[in-house]
Amino acid sequence: MRPIPEIPVTDRAVLADPFTAYAQARELSPVARLTGAGMPPMFAITRHEEGKAALSDPRFALSESSFLRPPGIPEHCQRYLHTMAEMDGPEHTRVRGAAAPAFTARRTAAMRPAVEAIVERLLDTLGTEADLLHEFAGPLPMEIICELLGIPEVDRPRWREYGAAVAAGFGPGFIAAIPAIMASAEAAVAASRTEPNAGILSRLLDGPLTETELVTLVWHLVLAGQTPTNLIANGVAALFSHPEQLASLRADPDLAPRAVEELMRWCGPQLLTTPRFAAEDIDLGGAVIPAGAAMTVAIASANRDPRAYPDPDRLDITRPLGAPGHLGFSHGPHFCLGAPLARLQTEIALTALLRRFPTLSPARPETVRAPDPGTWRLAELPVLLTS
Repeated sequence: MRPIPEIPVTDRAVLADPFTAYAQARELSPVARLTGAGMPPMFAITRHEEGKAALSDPRFALSESSFLRPPGIPEHCQRYLHTMAEMDGPEHTRVRGAAAPAFTARRTAAMRPAVEAIVERLLDTLGTEADLLHEFAGPLPMEIICELLGIPEVDRPRWREYGAAVAAGFGPGFIAAIPAIMASAEAAVAASRTEPNAGILSRLLDGPLTETELVTLVWHLVLAGQTPTNLIANGVAALFSHPEQLASLRADPDLAPRAVEELMRWCGPQLLTTPRFAAEDIDLGGAVIPAGAAMTVAIASANRDPRAYPDPDRLDITRPLGAPGHLGFSHGPHFCLGAPLARLQTEIALTALLRRFPTLSPARPETVRAPDPGTWRLAELPVLLTS
């Protein structure tokens, strides 16, 4: 039996550079054991082929233990927490199938003018020096979600506060915001019945989703829709540290779709997938994940697996699309439903930013990252802007 390496994910050195820690483990075994202060032990699949297969393997199943239910969430909010991300089997198929028509590539493409207008409006508010994370990348996803849901402009200031609370990470501010988010989600669903609009809720009203499931979908969008915040910030920081890639994208904006995919592969915000549990002993290349054990796919490791990508640690925005696909948006039944919209936001944000500010540069040489073993994210991104 192959020995399984251990990665102390809350160790300061691992938090600062998870890619090196995962790479060392990946070359020893397709499976590593994750340990850390305040977290239960968990197995992590470190390689691309095995990780991709596991995300479609029914022997790895979600359970109540896959999702943390922190104290302090009111009872009346609990029924909305069971999103499609927490479902498997027929329940997941039914809910996802009902919601999917609102997130097709065609509908996403139709949102391009609205996304472009929101991006330009946010860029208009920036001064000559700004924190790009908190002043641009942070507010953007919630603006898009409001547009997607058909939230009236008068109600959007409080939705912007919800987005900031979620993007700030799991903590007291996030927990405190949940009741207000749920109340606003209920109001949005009710308003879509009495005053139909172009938002997705009005289109979904005649479908099979219940009232509770519609409110839950809104909560899911608020929760999962913040990915572009950290992807845009990580992407800009990566381009700063790779000036030749920055110059290539600035010179040829048509590279943006490839750049978004490569940035998601190279510095995507999610380091780990949602934990699943082995229904039986599962052998992965001689490393056994025992029955009942928690398993996650180490996205940060799989996306830099040299078995899948030539020169995987090199950022290359000309890397061909689709061969092989990264796992930044997961894979299989739980592939991110909003991935096309996240890609669109990031593409438009990066190209507009570079077009509007041709001498965009970091305000400080070093970057400050949030110490988070599950998410690769910046604490701030101060930049200098000139038009």
